[in-house]
Amino acid sequence: MAEQIAFLGLGNMGVAMATNLLRAGHSLSVYNRTTSKADSLKALGATVAATPAEAAQDASIVFTMVTDDAALDTITTGPDGLLSGLAPGAVHVSCSTVAPDTNRRLAAAHQQRGSVLVAMPVFGKPDAAEASKLWLATAGPTGAKEKLHPFLDPLGQGVYDFGEDPGAANLVKLCGNFMLGAAIEAMAEAYTLAQKSGLERQQVHEFFSNTLFNCPVYKNYGQLIASQHYQPVGAEPRIIRKDLKLVLHEAQEQIVPMPFATIIFDQLSATVARGRDNIDWAGFAQLAADNAGLGQQG
Repeated sequence: MAEQIAFLGLGNMGVAMATNLLRAGHSLSVYNRTTSKADSLKALGATVAATPAEAAQDASIVFTMVTDDAALDTITTGPDGLLSGLAPGAVHVSCSTVAPDTNRRLAAAHQQRGSVLVAMPVFGKPDAAEASKLWLATAGPTGAKEKLHPFLDPLGQGVYDFGEDPGAANLVKLCGNFMLGAAIEAMAEAYTLAQKSGLERQQVHEFFSNTLFNCPVYKNYGQLIASQHYQPVGAEPRIIRKDLKLVLHEAQEQIVPMPFATIIFDQLSATVARGRDNIDWAGFAQLAADNAGLGQQG
């Protein structure tokens, strides 16, 4: 009999990942606070649970993909949380972008109950999730990670392991989001300088993204910045602002000056404060044009 797995948290990323698990032939139970988000998965054969505990009760592996630390705490240890339904030996795969210490604390709670937590934050936008092209960063007990191998091919194009400390993979995720933000700010300033000097933003983008900076980050985010059109939404500015806040917390704890991270956090804060939260988070790049007196094209 096929192993039962569960997926909790059905935002854009969660739905795409759960869909791919179903299409790969896995038996899946799902949960989301807004139950209508499970409709497409139910049509593919998923069982929709009323609580996280119900979704987890027969599952050997439970994936979670939620917005922040508080949501992960609630879905794991809250009333009817997955921890109360999870069987001994089962594995909780935490895919959310949270503080490293959050997963360490939840891993200890799992250990007390006889279950295991593996951190597996992912890199990629919803379209990459739909295409099974995510990059997966794992950390946690070796035996539990080996148990996951059959379930990862439908989710991503590569797995990189960062040891047994469940917080390590989350630190990598935070570093990655900071680096993305740094690239976005650099492109925003460069394209704005080029535009105000009389050059076409799109031409400058095409040159750099096909020569020195020929990689997905500069191609994909750079196209959003060149066009100043920040749709579709991969993640909202408020979500990545939360991530940069976590970056700065880790920097403070480790006594690592990160002045550029502070700039990106402030840019995201300004974007949210202006009511621009219905766009992709790369939209904070628009501030460079605003501050140069250019505004938005088109």
